[in-house]
Amino acid sequence: MYLGLDLGTSELKALLLADDHRIVGVARAALTVSRPQPLWSEQPPAQWWAALEDVMQQLRARHAGALGAVRAIGLSGQMHGAVLLDEHDEVLRPAILWNDGRSAAQCETLATAVPQLAEITGNLAMPGFTAPKLLWVRQHEPDLFARTRRVLLPKDWLRLMLSGEAVSEMSDASGTLWLDVARRDWSDELLAATGLTRANMPRLVEGSAVAAWMKTELAARWGLRPHVAIAGGAGDNAASAIGMGLVAPGQGFVSLGTSGVIFLSGAAFAPNPSRAVHAFCHALPGRWHQMSVMLSAASAVSWAVRAFGFADEAALLAAAATLGPDARAQAPLFLPYLSGERSPHNDAQAQGALSGLTQAHGPADVAWAVVEGVSFGLRDGLDTLARPVGDLALVGGGARSLWWAQLLADVLEVPL
Repeated sequence: MYLGLDLGTSELKALLLADDHRIVGVARAALTVSRPQPLWSEQPPAQWWAALEDVMQQLRARHAGALGAVRAIGLSGQMHGAVLLDEHDEVLRPAILWNDGRSAAQCETLATAVPQLAEITGNLAMPGFTAPKLLWVRQHEPDLFARTRRVLLPKDWLRLMLSGEAVSEMSDASGTLWLDVARRDWSDELLAATGLTRANMPRLVEGSAVAAWMKTELAARWGLRPHVAIAGGAGDNAASAIGMGLVAPGQGFVSLGTSGVIFLSGAAFAPNPSRAVHAFCHALPGRWHQMSVMLSAASAVSWAVRAFGFADEAALLAAAATLGPDARAQAPLFLPYLSGERSPHNDAQAQGALSGLTQAHGPADVAWAVVEGVSFGLRDGLDTLARPVGDLALVGGGARSLWWAQLLADVLEVPL
């Protein structure tokens, strides 16, 4: 029996998996995001721990026997977030998340300080990445930065709490702008450019390696055996690929989650920073991947649900599906840049727009425009990547709609 823990942006999910890959039990705990200022996006790590306690108690209440048989834990989660810890591993401030856009100026500073940044990391400096966030803290919260002794990614903070060990792995570390992605090791030059050293970083393992062991007191509290391994794990998208067996070159998936992702596996490091493509380590040794990312995908649909009074996302999609060809041709156009954009524009200041509205348009027309705009945003990203080999898998909350899946396949011109 195995336990998977996925720390997302909107929820923490736990899954019990039998040796024959049967799902034995699932538990969820909701999370909220704080946006105290424009472009900011934060979560207190204490909220993640409370959510973990919640899901573990749910599993113990419903599946105590299976939980007691768990041999190992896998961790996945939201990437890029910055958790700052002091010398006692106490959290210094709310975590700055992947969709936080405050550090655009610091990206320019970092790129100027290290002109070969894109060659080392395989990526452009973008506000979503971790390193520019630390430069922002250094500039705007200098006293707090001076107390920072360790920086962890969100799922790796959970690992620290579970085991007492500060460990990261290659796929998640690739999203920090501190990793030499081809060498799969920290870059001393990039760390120095943000006022840090290797001493501030967790040690690195491959995603498939044993990274740590669960604290015995936690195992006893939750009804697990005393010696439970914790794997290196993976960032959310690499974990999705591993779960679907997408590790061979050219295999990949489309994710319609909070963000929208097109992911392609590869056998070598293949950067394309001029098009804002992410080139990361995969979660297995000797594998890399390319990825295009749009910041508002299913979250744009959720925004439209709230803004235009739909009952839920399914109701919005059902309304959009009622439009015939003529109404679609006359529908307004939607730019899905509600949180800035990454691939291929790399513009934290990009803003969304609804254009072409008339008095003849109603909620269904707006619903169509939003879904179409997100779909074409994903097509923008696909055009920056190598063409996939065969079909792409479709995952994420938006994948529950067969109608949207067909529309997206038509827009991408790729079977899903």
